[in-house]
Amino acid sequence: MPGSDELFSISDQAVLITGGSRGIGRAIAEEFSRRGANVVICSKSQSSVDLAVAEMRAAGMAVDGLVCDVADEQQIDSTVAATLELRGRIDTLVNVAGVNRRKRAETVTAEDYDFILDTNLRGAFLMSQRVGRHMIERGGGGVQINIESLNTWMPLKAVLPYAMSKFGMQGMTRGLALEWGRHGIRVNSLAPGFVLTDLTRGLWSDEGMQAWNLANAPLGRLGVPADMAGTAVFLASRASAFMTGQTLYVDGGFSAGWNWPIPLS
Repeated sequence: MPGSDELFSISDQAVLITGGSRGIGRAIAEEFSRRGANVVICSKSQSSVDLAVAEMRAAGMAVDGLVCDVADEQQIDSTVAATLELRGRIDTLVNVAGVNRRKRAETVTAEDYDFILDTNLRGAFLMSQRVGRHMIERGGGGVQINIESLNTWMPLKAVLPYAMSKFGMQGMTRGLALEWGRHGIRVNSLAPGFVLTDLTRGLWSDEGMQAWNLANAPLGRLGVPADMAGTAVFLASRASAFMTGQTLYVDGGFSAGWNWPIPLS
């Protein structure tokens, strides 16, 4: 039976996943649900939440959905309160919600910067803070998982505010782990590599990008959202009980090093 190994069990956990209606968040939500967790997903689009919940329930998964734009502090407060009303507690938070705009640094506007940082870093911090308060008030214990990026290993061109937000999230992960360890709260990050999602499909449809990825990815392919789910399960389970403040790169080997074009005999 999937998820029957107690070391990796997340059965009966109450889990809140931001950005959970599609992509990486949806894949994590589905895997957690299959393994017996009681999942609440949130997204800033009502239609996206409704569709995801309907599809997951049709597949027999225990899931509820809430609308939450994490750039809005009041919506964060109401989402945490609603999750506690639905589930009674929050055992695991997965901060997935994120946005990006691909622009050269000199063309980034203040509005671009605020749009990205307000969701990716400010929103993630406020969500972590609110859920962390709940975890502390109930007597401690709990898990928080942040979604970083390959950018925290090496920044990519033309996504500077996004890279900055993810560097900030890595600092947040370490800082919260340092402060909340005494409460038994573990905070770690999962850093995806290049993953094919609805939001990146246009980028990776370019033949030049495909060739570059194949030349540099040790595993020779793009990731898919489901590739992230196993690591999230590990981080939420007792299997990672002595881990906190860490970033795990799930990137097909990109961060192992560069494949430079030296002739091979």
